Amino acid sequence: MLNNSLSFSEKVFAEDITKKPTRDGFGTGTVAAGKADERVVVLSADLKESTRAEWFEKEFPKRFIEVGVAEQNMATLAAGMAAAGKIPFITSYAAFSPGRNYEQIRTTIALNNVPVKVMGMHAGVSVGPDGATHQMLEDVGMMRMMPNMVVLVPADAEEAHKAVVAAATYDGPVYIRFGRSTTPVFTTSATPFTIGKALTLWESEKPQVALIAAGPLAYEALLAAKQLAAEGIGSIVLNLGTVKPLDEETVLAAATKAGKVIVIEEHQAAGGAGGAVAELLAQKVPMPMRFAALHNTFGQSGDPQELLAHYGLTAAGIISLAHSFI
Repeated sequence: MLNNSLSFSEKVFAEDITKKPTRDGFGTGTVAAGKADERVVVLSADLKESTRAEWFEKEFPKRFIEVGVAEQNMATLAAGMAAAGKIPFITSYAAFSPGRNYEQIRTTIALNNVPVKVMGMHAGVSVGPDGATHQMLEDVGMMRMMPNMVVLVPADAEEAHKAVVAAATYDGPVYIRFGRSTTPVFTTSATPFTIGKALTLWESEKPQVALIAAGPLAYEALLAAKQLAAEGIGSIVLNLGTVKPLDEETVLAAATKAGKVIVIEEHQAAGGAGGAVAELLAQKVPMPMRFAALHNTFGQSGDPQELLAHYGLTAAGIISLAHSFI
């Protein structure tokens, strides 16, 4: 059943649940972080409206820098600002940052271990009509491999706000992944968020599968868990808000109880959250695993929900995978 020890929206399973894009959490989060610490600055690569960076600009115009279409310059400039005592947030579409400026992030930010916060917007196939060029599906893997880099994938706009605020106080580089499409806001201001901790959203008495989800697909995992319970199939649902550092204790506990694991993410099956969980289980408690993700393929243009369904990333797809697995 739903973990009532945590705080969730009363309408968590309602059809009229509030929906917002997780990128909204970046806008509100940077404003909150900026009010708490005057060292916080935001840099944009000519996408301040769609990334919500303009929300910070309106509050703190002197602490906002528009670098233009120059993602490599943005990363390097931010590294210098961080070395001089600022806390820079750099924002662009994930296809461009870290997609285009990976070398600069690696060499000037991660290698020097400076507190630049890299915000990857419009990630995943749910960008929809923008198509494969803009549907970044490799970013979590790219950034997870990078030494010193923390990787956060918030489940909804509320958690995204908390992730941004937490990143501002973390003394090191952080990558946060955001989506453009509206997704259910099922957590509240009281739901805990800590870098490095996973949250158990649902736990049946006799779980047969652990559903470990990163990002907004955690809500689809919850819907799947509810339907599976109605069919007599127990599960545990984890919200993996932090992919790196992985919450090994919570993941191992859930996996051990269930004996089977499905990792769910809007990302390539290789290298992302699924890779992180598989690496852990292979070393500690090897067991059967499946991946609700994209398998060695790029995305395509289409309606966001239709694309999620096509790639098996909705509750129905998760349920079907669970049926074939249990």
